[in-house]
Amino acid sequence: MASVPVSAARDQLPAVLAQSATEAVTLLRHGRAVAVVVSPQRYEELLEVEEELEDVEAFDEAMAEAGDAIPWEQVKVDLGWL
Repeated sequence: MASVPVSAARDQLPAVLAQSATEAVTLLRHGRAVAVVVSPQRYEELLEVEEELEDVEAFDEAMAEAGDAIPWEQVKVDLGWL
């Protein structure tokens, strides 16, 4: 991952955007990361991974709940699907 001071990024924005197509570019202010520039494709990939992780967490929480499981056939009847 590349790092660029914000002041340099302002002066070289086209180059920073071009670089973000192949790798994330961290913008630095006073040596500290303040933002990361990524391509739209990479951003979408990251959002998808985040959603998958949230789904896994929700599944794990549901599996950890105490109590008897409701059979799928009963769920369908309760929902009026059968």
